[in-house]
Amino acid sequence: MEKLQENNEKEVRKEKEMSFLEHLEELRWHIIRPLGAILVFAVIAFLAKDIVFGQIILGPSRADFWTYQMFCKLGLLTGTDAFCIDSLPFILQNRKMTAQFTLHLSSSFVIGLIMAFPYAFWEVWRFVKPGLYPSEKKVSRGAVFFVSLLFLSGVLFGYYIIAPISINFLSHYQLDPSISNEIDISSYIGTLMMLVLASGIMFQLPVVVFFLTKAGVMTPQILRTYRKHAILLILVLSAMITPPDVISQILMSFPLLFLYEISIVISGWVIKKEKESLDEALK
Repeated sequence: MEKLQENNEKEVRKEKEMSFLEHLEELRWHIIRPLGAILVFAVIAFLAKDIVFGQIILGPSRADFWTYQMFCKLGLLTGTDAFCIDSLPFILQNRKMTAQFTLHLSSSFVIGLIMAFPYAFWEVWRFVKPGLYPSEKKVSRGAVFFVSLLFLSGVLFGYYIIAPISINFLSHYQLDPSISNEIDISSYIGTLMMLVLASGIMFQLPVVVFFLTKAGVMTPQILRTYRKHAILLILVLSAMITPPDVISQILMSFPLLFLYEISIVISGWVIKKEKESLDEALK
């Protein structure tokens, strides 16, 4: 056991002895490879225009979208058709000569970023991991999996839950019946991308709490003490990233509140593991 620990310490010292230029070279490749992966997925998304735009991006703008169908089935099970959506009363249009092409490029890049995120984070983690102590590597095992899982879960939640409800609400909202909703395509795609990416980022709350606890900044006691403040902050953030309808804000806040409670458990687990490691070192 002691020999293994000595070998680990030697490995850490060897990694730390890399020159500054060697670290820069290593960092350069850890940046180039993720960018290459994003570019590859972006090109695939660009070429698959009919699927990406016709089915994925424009999906929530149509009444036959999966989420609307599920809401209708749920309503029919409870004996009401109030949740069934027959149509979305708005028209998408383009007002600028180059807008469709630039939106095609930017949307393909965002989709490439989402698809390549697990690999991109894995590359970042490969660069950071050698600088950690063996005990830190042990505790943070599975970081790539959980970060990717939370991000993709947030993206799916934003796409299938928050975005359709928001789009449905905004398309039916009218100041006066004489005003028709003729929405610019850039506004529609911008709203959709914002909701999806914001959900993916906000789902990283347990990961943030994990690293803050490792840094000694966060504890379970702090999280419990400021729970009411956190609930208020979550409601404010949910209101900021969703359209001004109560349902979308509540739906966004529910998983975040759940993740906050999970974060308390994670923070306690990290502190427990650090205490066990310290007790073993003192023996």
